[in-house]
Amino acid sequence: MTRRVLVTAVVAALTLIQVVVPARADPTARQFRVYATREGLVGGTTANGHVIRDRDHFAALPSRRGLSGRDNGDLTVRVCATNGRCEWAPVWDVGPWNTKDDYWNDDREMWGDLPTGTPQAQAAYENGYNGGTDQFGRHVGNPAAVDLADGTFWDGLHLDDNSWVTVLFVWTGTAPTGTVAALSTVHNGPRTTAAEVGLAAPHARVPIACRTDGEQTTGTEGTSTTWYRLSTGKYLAAAHVAGAPEVGYC
Repeated sequence: MTRRVLVTAVVAALTLIQVVVPARADPTARQFRVYATREGLVGGTTANGHVIRDRDHFAALPSRRGLSGRDNGDLTVRVCATNGRCEWAPVWDVGPWNTKDDYWNDDREMWGDLPTGTPQAQAAYENGYNGGTDQFGRHVGNPAAVDLADGTFWDGLHLDDNSWVTVLFVWTGTAPTGTVAALSTVHNGPRTTAAEVGLAAPHARVPIACRTDGEQTTGTEGTSTTWYRLSTGKYLAAAHVAGAPEVGYC
């Protein structure tokens, strides 16, 4: 009888532990440390037809394999600076140096002899790969592998110069996602008084690790006390996220 009670207690304890363990952020999405530059080019047109606005929010990658359609965020990146700030931004342009360098893929379109995660421009700049030139034969003047629109660069990441960042390719993971309709602030807790730690750009797909109750917030999706944890220390009010599936509590 004593043994049976003990076993029952252990099973109950294990069940309780399974309930309270926090959900993890998506560990499957690919991420790499690369060099970022500011795109600028206000008034110009991106590879997907978007006209660049002042302090705009999007990213550019050096391959059309990473390009979202106009006003679409199916292909979104999370870019994080060394200061701890991150922005989730749709990929709306191609560049900065190459147009066929999907360095995040194992089966990349060009430069297949380079390790996955090593951009061709970085290899050219640092090691003289391809004679130090890009796919067009231009001398590579910096190792840039992601371009950031001005708003992403200045307001999202608080950068004041080109910098090394960590880029996570959201679509390569398996986490459930929702879509952000308007520029939204990301906090380090489920309340607007918590420190601001980044932004989610319009049309960006954000991965949702789990949900929690927090401050009541009103946004494009109505009013709610639910907040989503996007990654460790990064929370976004559910009122700003469309199409999010049901997820478990943190």
